[in-house]
Amino acid sequence: MKTVLIVDDAVTVRLYHRELMEALGHRVIEAENGVEGLERMADAAVDLMLVDINMPKMDGYRFVQAVRSDARLGSVPIIMISTEAQYHDRARAFSAGANLYVIKPTEPEYLQQLVTLLLGTPDAVVSVGDHA
Repeated sequence: MKTVLIVDDAVTVRLYHRELMEALGHRVIEAENGVEGLERMADAAVDLMLVDINMPKMDGYRFVQAVRSDARLGSVPIIMISTEAQYHDRARAFSAGANLYVIKPTEPEYLQQLVTLLLGTPDAVVSVGDHA
């Protein structure tokens, strides 16, 4: 069982992503912002992160930069998921260290396919189309 950290200030988004991850058989940890996300990872090993951009206290960009500067967490895959759809938002996410960038609202099957791909789930058949 893999552990997915969901960092988003919207309760409904966290619930939606939790349901999608649990349907894949993953354990889920939630955080309302980047500061809380870093605190949650101090207590548990995380295999993948789903991170929003616009959050109070610490936004997604700063959170990803903090994760990438931590030797213990630096290689954990990160999918940034945001309503921000401009090229500069995507470029800034990748510059911060995100592996993938997805625009909300996400199609459930697409997000599950990306997670499966990044986690290297055995025997998974993944077909990723152009949803960027």
